[in-house]
Amino acid sequence: MNYTLCNECLTVEISDEGAQLLSIRGNGTEYLWQGDPAYWQERSPVLFPFVGRFTDGKYTYDGVEYEMTLHGFAKRMTFAAEAASDTQVTFTLSDTPETLKNYPRRFLFQISYTLKKNTLGVLYRVENRDEKMMHFGLGGHPGFNVPLEEGLSFEDYAITFAHPCRPDRVLFSPAYQLDYARPLYPLKDGTKIPLHHDLFDDDAIVLENMADTISIRSDKGIRSVTVHIPQMPYVGFWHKIRTDAPYVCIEPWVTLPSRDGVVEEFADRYDLIRLAPGGVYENRWEITAE
Repeated sequence: MNYTLCNECLTVEISDEGAQLLSIRGNGTEYLWQGDPAYWQERSPVLFPFVGRFTDGKYTYDGVEYEMTLHGFAKRMTFAAEAASDTQVTFTLSDTPETLKNYPRRFLFQISYTLKKNTLGVLYRVENRDEKMMHFGLGGHPGFNVPLEEGLSFEDYAITFAHPCRPDRVLFSPAYQLDYARPLYPLKDGTKIPLHHDLFDDDAIVLENMADTISIRSDKGIRSVTVHIPQMPYVGFWHKIRTDAPYVCIEPWVTLPSRDGVVEEFADRYDLIRLAPGGVYENRWEITAE
């Protein structure tokens, strides 16, 4: 089932399948990528309880081996919707016998979307309902249309940071798994990544130590989209490799994928969120469409 949030600025549609954003419309513009299967059929998947790939699709937890697919299982599950109004809706997912086969922790995972003027607030809330320490990864993966206006091209746009910064690039192996290197990623004028399709020929550009407010905008146009991620240490930029895909994903991540060639023990991962029994974790971020 789909849910609609609406005010004088934006109309937002969200599905209970994966609690995934389906549309962000305003100013006569569709800002969100619409899932053309010729390029990428998803639109804004939620990444939980892991971000990225595991080596051979496997990991261990408490010494027991489990399997998990790319970006975790939440994006393929139906959430329960509650507290729905014209400007706010909360989606809830809890453990099931099936999730326990792949992830041996009992949990409550909630995603709340709140619309205020031209900004969509996103709140991730995770509760540990298990008797053991809970470890998990978390992230977002929204795609945005580029260009946002007729008469402009993909190359007219840039990823623009709100202030000058010197981010480090998180590198990946040919198998798209975590490498150890962290070279400096230079920005044009200290703030911009000019867009061109071959930026993504080697998959995503993932950065850390960057400004926490990031826009896709063109000096030739008036429409833009901005993502504010104050609690996210990593951000990825991606479209389908070696294509002319007319979108860019801005992916706020709390955690990173598996290391190349390592079958990870969840409890040993330095970057995963650790949540004691009964504990609650929250992370807020925003999308602004102009």
